[in-house]
Amino acid sequence: MGIIKEKNIVISNPKTRDFLGDAFYPAEGRKMPLVIFVHGYKGYKDWGAWNLMAEKFAEAGFFFVKFNFSHNGTTVIDPLNFSDLESFGNNNYSKELSDLGAVIDYFAGNDKVDADKITLIGHSRGGGISIIKTYEDERIHGLITLAGVDNLDRFPKNEAFENWKRAGVYYVLNGRTKQEMPHYYQFYEDYEKDVHRFDVERATEMAKAYFLIIHGTDDESVSVKNAEHLHLLHPNSELYLIENANHTFGAKEPWEERELPEDLNAAVEKCIAFINDKLEFM
Repeated sequence: MGIIKEKNIVISNPKTRDFLGDAFYPAEGRKMPLVIFVHGYKGYKDWGAWNLMAEKFAEAGFFFVKFNFSHNGTTVIDPLNFSDLESFGNNNYSKELSDLGAVIDYFAGNDKVDADKITLIGHSRGGGISIIKTYEDERIHGLITLAGVDNLDRFPKNEAFENWKRAGVYYVLNGRTKQEMPHYYQFYEDYEKDVHRFDVERATEMAKAYFLIIHGTDDESVSVKNAEHLHLLHPNSELYLIENANHTFGAKEPWEERELPEDLNAAVEKCIAFINDKLEFM
């Protein structure tokens, strides 16, 4: 079965700015379930093994979409590098939720998509964003978190917070690129003015979609306790732990192998089986 790959589709969001998305799907005529992948903090759509992951979902019969948030530091001209750190510093949760809504709107209207079968897959912070969007948007029927967070209050604390408020910016070193990545204080102000909306715990309890929680037991960035907590909040969810898997399930940037790393492959196979099982009830 052939796979069609539409790369760097320009998606417009008047509330933020233009950004890019990719669509991977089988070359056949029927309408397909839509699966949207939501990247995390310091992530982007072409990172590591995400393209191989997209191919595997397409081979399984899904219309698979991944995208760059408008303010993740990439641009429509340069989607592979954090070349716009000013934009990165001005990112916030409101913008990410708005962008995700624009992606759903754009692809749900595609004539190859079955808009009654939409699943979000969120990695890391993208998991928290996906949970909130699932609660807010009744079009979403399936929700999967990969190493997902259980809250979005992930800001500096105590003296570091006061320094951030006073200076208006703090920087985080990107270990791979060695860039000092800015975070402007507007990020917290946006969070504080709509803190009820950004309550991942509440959204988890209220979300109506089928919910699969995947996490590695050796996650060095987001503790596996986040997954266990999400499972407690949503008792009808399924918890799937991958022993000894790290935050990116064995993937890294660049990923030069032709196959998915073992742990990420296990995660993707679980996702595919979960979605296929739940589609029977949609």
